Amino acid sequence: MTEETSTPEQTPQQSGADVPPDHLAINPRSPFFDAEKLQRGIGIRFKGTVRNNIEEYCISEGWVRVQAGKTLDRKGNPLTIKLTGPVEAWYEDLGEDPPVARKD
Repeated sequence: MTEETSTPEQTPQQSGADVPPDHLAINPRSPFFDAEKLQRGIGIRFKGTVRNNIEEYCISEGWVRVQAGKTLDRKGNPLTIKLTGPVEAWYEDLGEDPPVARKD
């Protein structure tokens, strides 16, 4: 009965290595945007501090993009700056001790 209700798409989410992607952005125009993954809620730790103002991140390259105040570019999008350092990400919907994606 469980084989009939289980789909291949659900299997990776239920595995022990359920971690966010290496590169993710909140801007819908970005090729790294994924609404389904963002809806789950992603926690980001940058240089040992939990941050909630990250626009985009890349774990393997070790950088995040954050908005630079209220400044806008010429197209009306928020101006962002790239900060480098160790980045860790996890899904917030997995509870107290979720698996964390980090560069080893």
